[in-house]
Amino acid sequence: MSGLVARTLNGIFRSRWGIAVVIAVMVLAVVGIGRVFSDGDSTSPLGNGSPAPAISINPSDDDSVVSSDPPPTPRTSPGRAQPEAVAYAFASAWVDHDGVTAKKWLNRLQPNATPRLTDQLRGADPAGIPADRIIGRPSLVTINATMVNATVTMDSGKLGLRLVAPEGHWLVDGIDWTPA
Repeated sequence: MSGLVARTLNGIFRSRWGIAVVIAVMVLAVVGIGRVFSDGDSTSPLGNGSPAPAISINPSDDDSVVSSDPPPTPRTSPGRAQPEAVAYAFASAWVDHDGVTAKKWLNRLQPNATPRLTDQLRGADPAGIPADRIIGRPSLVTINATMVNATVTMDSGKLGLRLVAPEGHWLVDGIDWTPA
């Protein structure tokens, strides 16, 4: 008897039709068992759906990256220089490097630089400055009331300056050079 069962199963699983019949029987068995154990509820477990999308936020809330508000105005203490003037003064001292010692060059930068930037520039060789003159006025991009980015166009590139004013006194805190 076991030889007959073995030959029958072997014959069924060797033909494509036999495998297709076995798979179809298994699918029908699973569906049938599912219907037997269901509670008679014919609704889909995913719900019936809705023709309109569900809105979970208030459409009047502005969550965009670009603000429609005007940019903040840089805050300057009375009697102190505006950020554009500080950027221009720093850039003028930075570019004035011919025949100047490193100490004298740093002393010219110091009134318009933070102590942190002054320490970073200590020991720098002014002969390595890649520009010789300023071409235009600084252009400012206000980040907030106490931080501004300035770009000063030079004869051989652009000098980027980060200015900070935590107490309304603008000072350069960072430098970036972009060659032309």
